[in-house]
Amino acid sequence: MKKPAPSSFLRLCIAAALIAAGTACSEPSTPAAPSAPAKPTPAAPAATSDTARSLGARITAEIGDAACDNASQCRTLPVGSKACGGPAGFLPWSTKRSNGELLARLAAEQAAAEKKVNEKSGMMSTCSVEQDPGATCSAGKCVLQQRGLGGTDAR
Repeated sequence: MKKPAPSSFLRLCIAAALIAAGTACSEPSTPAAPSAPAKPTPAAPAATSDTARSLGARITAEIGDAACDNASQCRTLPVGSKACGGPAGFLPWSTKRSNGELLARLAAEQAAAEKKVNEKSGMMSTCSVEQDPGATCSAGKCVLQQRGLGGTDAR
């Protein structure tokens, strides 16, 4: 009688351990359709000025409910400014409801205000690059797409 090769069992155990390790290192999952557009998290509360907060409120008001009929109406808006450069995050918005030119102008003003505060305060960051996750229509609202396993974009 031939015994099964122990190497098959060993390979199965190694594969299971690698999958478990990869899952532990991935980003936590987020709900597919949040009830309202998510706001980017600033690096620190002191990193925003009254001007930047006011512009953020205007951006949120212009985005509104981000209602959509299909994914082709959904876009992302880079918002805020990291200390090393680039946006602090992204917000989903809908071409059905919002004026893209106005949103771009408000977002640029907000980023400039945050950049000025960051430079004045000597703010530092990890210099990580925020990747645009893209947006899609889910339950009649534009939402950011979920990130895939390992933190890569799900597109």
